[in-house]
Amino acid sequence: MLTANKTTVEAYMEGFRRGDHEQILACLTDDVEWEIPGFFQAQGKAAFAGHIQDEGFTGKPEITVHRMTEENDVVIAEGAVRTQKTDGAAVNLVFCDVFEMRGEKIRKLVSYLVMV
Repeated sequence: MLTANKTTVEAYMEGFRRGDHEQILACLTDDVEWEIPGFFQAQGKAAFAGHIQDEGFTGKPEITVHRMTEENDVVIAEGAVRTQKTDGAAVNLVFCDVFEMRGEKIRKLVSYLVMV
């Protein structure tokens, strides 16, 4: 069963799949924080928007969510991503995204990524 928070996370993921920056940003609070430990930390929608498609990558990612769990306004999504770099190299990752929600929007996201 999809709760309101899980529906927001699914809309966020679908925004990435379609390359729809506006849909992604509509899922976020204005003071959103996004961290990929060891790589970057962004605060606010403008900074977040700058990382939706980082330099060196092209096309729309293939995102598969294997499991989504929610408790106390925290949604955890586990899955896999396949994307392509501008040099033609394929990138395959598995992820565990931890979404802290507020008012059915994403307030904070910590993305744990592993290359496979």
